[in-house]
Amino acid sequence: MSATPVHDVATLEQQSTVSRPKNNRRLLLSAGPAVALVVLAVAFAVLTPGFATVNNARAIVEQASIPLVLAMGSTLVVLLGSVDLSVEGVMAACGLTFVLLASNNRNDNDLGWLAFVIAIGVGAVFGVVNGLIHTRIRVPSFMVTLGTWFIGLGMATVLFGTTTPQLQDQTFRAWAGGRWLGVPVVIVFAALVTVGAFVVCRYSKLGRYTYAIGGDEAVSRVAGIPVNRFKVIVFCLAGALSGLGGVLATIRLGVGDVSVGSGQLFLTLSAVVLGGTLLSGGRGGPLHTLVGVLILVVLGNGLLLSGANPYVQQAAQGLVIVIAVIATGWPVRDRLRVVK
Repeated sequence: MSATPVHDVATLEQQSTVSRPKNNRRLLLSAGPAVALVVLAVAFAVLTPGFATVNNARAIVEQASIPLVLAMGSTLVVLLGSVDLSVEGVMAACGLTFVLLASNNRNDNDLGWLAFVIAIGVGAVFGVVNGLIHTRIRVPSFMVTLGTWFIGLGMATVLFGTTTPQLQDQTFRAWAGGRWLGVPVVIVFAALVTVGAFVVCRYSKLGRYTYAIGGDEAVSRVAGIPVNRFKVIVFCLAGALSGLGGVLATIRLGVGDVSVGSGQLFLTLSAVVLGGTLLSGGRGGPLHTLVGVLILVVLGNGLLLSGANPYVQQAAQGLVIVIAVIATGWPVRDRLRVVK
């Protein structure tokens, strides 16, 4: 057996030295948000009375449920390297659609579960429209979804009319405080959606192609991936999940409200980025987003219990998000696609 040449050994050592910082940096970016969540929870538990209780933990999980449903859809879109700003408008349109098709005080409709399905279908249609305009007409995703955001709000305002429609279907009204196997209904839906998103991203062709497209769309096209088709599918799923979030939020309110999704876009996209999913696409995923949602909800809950001013809470959340964007984007800043 011949000895390894000295120059080859030196080359191997050099490659190892170069790759080690990259691996450490990748590990830090992956584990950083989870570590931050633990540190945040410990700090509030020590400094804020009433934070480290079973009831407050349950409240945190419930507060995170609907944002988590919405964020799973946004995660898929961001993994493509796109963005979906239509969340609030789709929530409003789907929530009002659901109330007006279920038993309510405005009309004689009583479609039951069909109303639930149709409302989510309306969200899926919004998603398909977003995807088709983005891929066929080549309009940037943020412009398309910004437009459909206001279209959704406009539709909801027309449906809303002058009298707030109240949900009278007792089956769905029972969900507001109801439990399945001892677990609040909204948490069950959030858990199912999160697991479903994880399975899709990890084990399905759709997930693999989503990462590939986000990593390099041009290479994906050359490799034979039907990029436009899979983009439309992802936007459709995101729209359906926004619709589901709007329906769940409407059921908890018990009335149809145009502002049912107010503030959810900020929380949703912030959680995706905060969890470590790159805005340029190709890296991250549902578990990252789960951590991001929990960080924002824990931060808001802890500041609220500590008596912080609402403006201080907003400033703190904004600061955390800016730091997270810098931390996740800095190592790959040379390949980020920035719109100026």
